[in-house]
Amino acid sequence: MHTIEKLSTNKAWSKAIAQPAKEFAPTKLSIISGSIPQGLRGSLYRNGPARLERGGIKVGHWFDGDGAILAVHFSADGAEATYRYVQTAGYQEEANADRLLYGNYGMTAPGAIWNQWFKPIKNAANTSVLALPDRLLALWEGGNPHALDLETLATWGTDELGALENNLPYSAHPKCDAQTGEIFNFGISPGINAKLNIYKSDRTGKITKKTEFPLDGIPLIHDFVLAGQYLVFFVPPVRVNPLPLLLGLSNYSDALEWQPQLGTQVLVFDRHSLSLVSRIEAEPWYQWHFANGYVDDSSAIVAHIIRYEDFQTNQYLKEVATGETHRTAKSSLWETVVHPTNGKVRSQQILDNHCEFPVVPPQHVGKAASQTYLSLHRPGVDTSKELLGAIARFDNQTKILTVADMGENHYPTEPIYAPKSENPDLGWIVTVVYDGNTDTSEVWVFDSDGLDREPVCRLALPSVIPPGFHGTWHPA
Repeated sequence: MHTIEKLSTNKAWSKAIAQPAKEFAPTKLSIISGSIPQGLRGSLYRNGPARLERGGIKVGHWFDGDGAILAVHFSADGAEATYRYVQTAGYQEEANADRLLYGNYGMTAPGAIWNQWFKPIKNAANTSVLALPDRLLALWEGGNPHALDLETLATWGTDELGALENNLPYSAHPKCDAQTGEIFNFGISPGINAKLNIYKSDRTGKITKKTEFPLDGIPLIHDFVLAGQYLVFFVPPVRVNPLPLLLGLSNYSDALEWQPQLGTQVLVFDRHSLSLVSRIEAEPWYQWHFANGYVDDSSAIVAHIIRYEDFQTNQYLKEVATGETHRTAKSSLWETVVHPTNGKVRSQQILDNHCEFPVVPPQHVGKAASQTYLSLHRPGVDTSKELLGAIARFDNQTKILTVADMGENHYPTEPIYAPKSENPDLGWIVTVVYDGNTDTSEVWVFDSDGLDREPVCRLALPSVIPPGFHGTWHPA
């Protein structure tokens, strides 16, 4: 009786993560409605945790699940999809043992306490993807990326990009300059005082320049901003309490402490030399993600940020892995203006809706963008119990929000912008939607300026794709 009552209180999204996701070989997708736009040619890649248990034991946090990649290839012959787990060394070892062997972000290694000291953290390869000319990178911010075949998604192994020796971390949010082809990224090396490693790469992914910068304590930095000639890091007031971590008494997530008295540190670097330009103090907040950044006519840096008042979001995301959430962690879209020369910072909220996973068209990364696309909650839902159930376009000039509401128990992933080749300021928004009513997954395609209209195409996927994190569009 207790089990039946518990299941009846779970929201529809919980079915998508109740069982490990099932891989599928290259499969031509059937059209449910509409038609594939003639100019939509290229590949959608998405990453996310697809296995949250093994051997009957659940992982400790949503961030701990094994990564699996969905590829949807659009061509003149239609759409074909493939879904495969990233074959990391840890994944293969645990598959062979049919049990969890490693610790991760929200869990300690099973077994004796000394396992925490001698067993490395498993690279889950589950957060994002970077499409390079000859390979796809599965990204996870605690170590090297994994290289995969762009077509088949076969895992080739870890990739040092020419400079990531000794498993130097490479984060899940690289920034690509569409004009120069340069790729910027970072990674945090742990220690009593952590180091911020900053990387500049060419369009092939090869790191051509890197530097390191000492940080205060061990902060949690998930994303950063490319804004014109600057790279900007907003260091939130979250720090690791190292003692329980070192003693093996705590996992990384539970050792993170919200310390608002520290405020937010703003670190501004020159994108060419990677040298520090200024270090500025601001009020405390937390963010996972940035929409974009640019330099305005007054030479100030403008950053659009999904801000939280505190770090409750981490506990909410921990609950997601259980299939039932209870905590509210509201975010909103803010504009922060940073003057790197005089150290002044000014912030204002520009969208009050709880939102996440913001993106701008790839040609506007680092420059002023007229539109921001993001995920948000459907009106009237209990935000403490539901996942994000709609996507939207926010006009940065008019402040008008245009929402694509998929309907009850439909859960879209981060909206990915696919530019039209003849005019990249026009394009399509591609998202993967889990239908909790039918326990199926689909690919939906919208006109980028028509999110309030019916999708131009809906495609059926062979199996359920669990809610995930980030993706990218790779033009043909």
